[in-house]
Amino acid sequence: MNDLPPSPAPASVFRRLKQAYDSRAWLRWVFDGVLLVGIVAGVGLWQTRAHVKGGVVPAVTLRTLGGAPLELSALAGKPTLLAFWAPWCTVCETESRNLGWARALVGSRANVVSVATAWEAEGQVQAYAQRNGVDYPVLLDEVGLAEALKVNSFPTVYFLDESGRIKGSVVGYTTTAGLLLRTLW
Repeated sequence: MNDLPPSPAPASVFRRLKQAYDSRAWLRWVFDGVLLVGIVAGVGLWQTRAHVKGGVVPAVTLRTLGGAPLELSALAGKPTLLAFWAPWCTVCETESRNLGWARALVGSRANVVSVATAWEAEGQVQAYAQRNGVDYPVLLDEVGLAEALKVNSFPTVYFLDESGRIKGSVVGYTTTAGLLLRTLW
């Protein structure tokens, strides 16, 4: 003999959940917040599905906007934010200030470096840097680094650990707080 009450019909369970949702503001906030975070996380995972994950950034030498060579391996020893952008990208321009603030806030604890890609003439990159007050290093992707890392939209940011291994990546506008957390964590 079973002393347990019969389980409620699925429709009545749904009805009770809806009543709780409708009558409790805090429950609506929690549910809506979890739903929003889930959607944002899902979109982020979809956007970065083809990105290189966990490996080491290729050992390449890129030229700075000033003309000096920089080996990416020289960035090892500190966490690194590696931001890919194109001079025609308006979202990149909006995010540019966040990169400058992130660089100022991390100071010597991390590297903040950008990689200009999808440009036709170096003058486009210089004009972008001047127009946006870029105060962080700009590297010129003349060797296909963006292609090797499967960057297919802009802005794209890769986050590297102290040994140069890829911790993660993000596509699209990212706030200063988001850049800082992903770089230092």
